[in-house]
Amino acid sequence: MNTSSRKRLNVGVFVPAFTIILLAVVLGLVDNEALVKVAKGIFYFSLVDFAWLYQLLAISALAVTAYIFFSKAGDIRLGGAHAKPAFSMATTFAMALTGGIATGVVTYSVNEPIIYLGNVYGEIGNQSFAPGSAEAAIFALARCFHNWSFIPYAMYSVVGLMIGYMHYNRRQAFSIASTLIPVIGRHEQRPLVRSLVNVVAVLAIALGLASSLGAGLALISSGIESQYGIRPTPLTWLLLTLVIAAIFIASALSGLKRGIRLLSSINAYIFYAFVIILLVVGPISYILSLSTTSLGYWLNNFFLWSFDTKESGGEALVTWWTMYDWSIWIAYAPLMGLFLARISYGRTLREFLVINWILPSLFGIVWFAIWGSSAIKWQLDGTLDLVRIVSESGAVAGLWGFLQHLPLAVILVPLAIFTLIISFATAADSMTSTIASICTHDIRADEESPKRQKVIWGLSIGAIAFIMVAYGGGAQGVEGIKYLAAAGGFSVLFLFILIVAAAARVFIFKRHEPNGERVDEPAPLAGVVNE
Repeated sequence: MNTSSRKRLNVGVFVPAFTIILLAVVLGLVDNEALVKVAKGIFYFSLVDFAWLYQLLAISALAVTAYIFFSKAGDIRLGGAHAKPAFSMATTFAMALTGGIATGVVTYSVNEPIIYLGNVYGEIGNQSFAPGSAEAAIFALARCFHNWSFIPYAMYSVVGLMIGYMHYNRRQAFSIASTLIPVIGRHEQRPLVRSLVNVVAVLAIALGLASSLGAGLALISSGIESQYGIRPTPLTWLLLTLVIAAIFIASALSGLKRGIRLLSSINAYIFYAFVIILLVVGPISYILSLSTTSLGYWLNNFFLWSFDTKESGGEALVTWWTMYDWSIWIAYAPLMGLFLARISYGRTLREFLVINWILPSLFGIVWFAIWGSSAIKWQLDGTLDLVRIVSESGAVAGLWGFLQHLPLAVILVPLAIFTLIISFATAADSMTSTIASICTHDIRADEESPKRQKVIWGLSIGAIAFIMVAYGGGAQGVEGIKYLAAAGGFSVLFLFILIVAAAARVFIFKRHEPNGERVDEPAPLAGVVNE
């Protein structure tokens, strides 16, 4: 790939975005309670008052993505008929998977189903069954399937394919703003519009990424305490932040084809190894039985859960989990879309969706089926009391009690800690590089963003994460982090609406685009990027 070291800084994006992030850092240092209070206000305002909009938007993104996959539009090749992918299918999948989930699936693979099962924070208070019952077990796993599969990955995918299509096939700038051309036309070319779109996207991902790192810090420090007895302090969190930031900044500086390619491959192989280990030592019969039943339970309740704004499931379940999850995925979607477009040149839209929608969703279902079912089984038969561990030590503590029960725990716990560090470093690598690209004038998908900006954004994100995890905890251990992440998701919500509408107009309604071109025929157009 080419470098963009001589590219000009996009002052209209960098200055306002960095100023707001810097103010958040300063406010967190001077008066962290004020920062948490502001973020908390946005959290409740967005996820309660706009829950209906989040749900409608999530299901719309799923519908548009599914239509593209099954229709003739799936035959369109990003870059034209003769475009060739730069990466193999396996490498692309590893980068897409590990670049998008960060620490999420590791963090919640055990904790989330156990929290539901035990009704730790009132999640099943509106249900007819009792905590710890067989029905609660089925519900717990089914709800994880819903929160970690086809709906959230559709959010990433619809943005990524729109960015790739508009850049590679419609010869538009490699930017988030280009996806809006089908709905706002030439207004997209106005500097104010482009800057506003890009600033919103940068803020969303910076806040979302900081919250993800904060959650990772909380989880890693709890693992170190559980295994080695070292209590977490601001100093230990600072050291962890510096280590993780150093890894992902160094990786980002080495470029896409070296840094993230290596990190994602390592990360993916560790994920696969954990799956195999759990299949060998876990209760395989129960895993298959519970996951099959839960799959049916999820499908039977799919539409209710997809439209519930908390009137059915209650605030503890819907607002604090599903709506929060949707806000995180939406916060990541614009910049994750840019990253997915960068690595998907030469793929048809159907191949793009197989890599970025189908396979990650299936991986999420398999991952939670294996980890979640094992944790539930050992909780129900009295082997472990993970509900007590979570209740006493916080929402992220159950994972370590689970791992310490496994054979070779002395190896697996450090491996899990290493996995969390690499997981976040992989995601942060892709995101910091993409943020730097947005803050650069006239950059193409095949160019690397300026190294100086990668360092600046990496340090800024690390600083916010450290402040929030060190001083903005709460009853669930990560409340301040959740508030911050929801604020990031809400800032990009209305931009995401326009992107989904643009995808529907281009691929479903096949209307005239404002520039006069038609997209009725799925025949690919000439590419604009040479790999």
